[in-house]
Amino acid sequence: MAHCDVMVNSDRSDWVLSEEEESKLLPGAVAESRGHGPGKPGGDTSTLGAVFIVVNAALGAGLLNFPYAFYMAGGVAAGIGLQMALLVFIVGGLLVLAHCSRLSGETTYQEVVRAVCGPVTGTICDILIVIYTFGTCIAFLIIIGDQLEKIISALELVAGGDTNSHWYSDRKFTISLTSILLILPLSIPKEIGFQRYASALSVMGTCYVTSVVIIKYIRPDQDLVPGDIPTSPTCWTAVFNAMPTICFGFQCHVSGVPVFNSMKRAELPQWGRVVTAALIICLFVYTGTGVCGFLTFGSAVNADVLLSYPSTDVPVAIARGFVTLCVLSSYPILHYCGRAVIEGLWVRRAGRGGARGRRWLQTLCWFFLSLILAVFIPDIGKVIAVIGGLAACFILVFPGLCLIEAKLTETPDQRPFRWWVAVVAGVMMVVLGAFIFSQSTVNAIYQDLQT
Repeated sequence: MAHCDVMVNSDRSDWVLSEEEESKLLPGAVAESRGHGPGKPGGDTSTLGAVFIVVNAALGAGLLNFPYAFYMAGGVAAGIGLQMALLVFIVGGLLVLAHCSRLSGETTYQEVVRAVCGPVTGTICDILIVIYTFGTCIAFLIIIGDQLEKIISALELVAGGDTNSHWYSDRKFTISLTSILLILPLSIPKEIGFQRYASALSVMGTCYVTSVVIIKYIRPDQDLVPGDIPTSPTCWTAVFNAMPTICFGFQCHVSGVPVFNSMKRAELPQWGRVVTAALIICLFVYTGTGVCGFLTFGSAVNADVLLSYPSTDVPVAIARGFVTLCVLSSYPILHYCGRAVIEGLWVRRAGRGGARGRRWLQTLCWFFLSLILAVFIPDIGKVIAVIGGLAACFILVFPGLCLIEAKLTETPDQRPFRWWVAVVAGVMMVVLGAFIFSQSTVNAIYQDLQT
């Protein structure tokens, strides 16, 4: 969910717009110039490798919010049922994008949307990708502040100090210091070859967090008193409150198109098996964390489940360290993805001059604005409520529009029944995605006004 596939350019200057970077920004034009036409994707990624790449793209920081999402949905049955229902559309969206990638010959999400749906829809998609990656970066900084606050408290207790808050444990200070010293230097260059280490670290951290949450449910602390555990939603609309978190957790569609085109057998049936296997793995991870975390704390669960555990818990403290390291290494990758889209929009309209200065300006504006917002936003639940709605657009709205447009361009003598089924499915995806986006955005605004 929190990752983006990007190119690593290690053989050029770190401060000029290289041919490889141009291919990232304008992949359609480069593919055409190199003779890569529609229906001819292909690469060197095996089927098993593609499964793990999709899993890595989906799993991420949204895992911490799933127990709270189960609480908002109204219990285990409602949470699992909602996941299963959305999973059908999630898999369908990935298949539609792969089909449209074959038709258009494009190799990235935004360029597929631009080629199939037109430049206006493509530009809207570009803008939403920038907002989504920017919002995810804010969530990452919030997670850093939350986890470091708990880690510092645990270290103070081990050292025999008091548990009173100090200036150096304040989340505003820890977020600012950590971000400026570690994240900003990694965000300025165009080279991000460290992403392969971040991916491995992210998978390890995710698996460890899930294991800790499950074990803590099986063997809970003796002094832990959970809150009420609802078994059904308070009202039929309550279940919709969990949709943004589920969409945010399973969103791997933006990076799914490059993964499909990198496969040795870039065929729809094979891609269907890849995404089905990958999302089943993600389903077990998210469900295990969501169910066990929710049943452990009930209504007392925090929007970030790790904050519900005491600071003195050593296994949980290690989990917090894993999460912090994952976020520190993932922020520059998400920033790079957003910056690449911004640069692509600029190149289309104003040319490629001044790339070095523009990269510095884009990076500094992005970093400090995300830092300011992270310092004053209290928890990740508020951010996920917004960017989860945007994730629904990438999962449902744009794939639905692509499916409709692809079918409308067909000119058969008579349109068979399956043609109408595909068009209706596309309309349903657009309507459902627009509903989730609207509902989550309005609910987030309403909750902010209430507080």
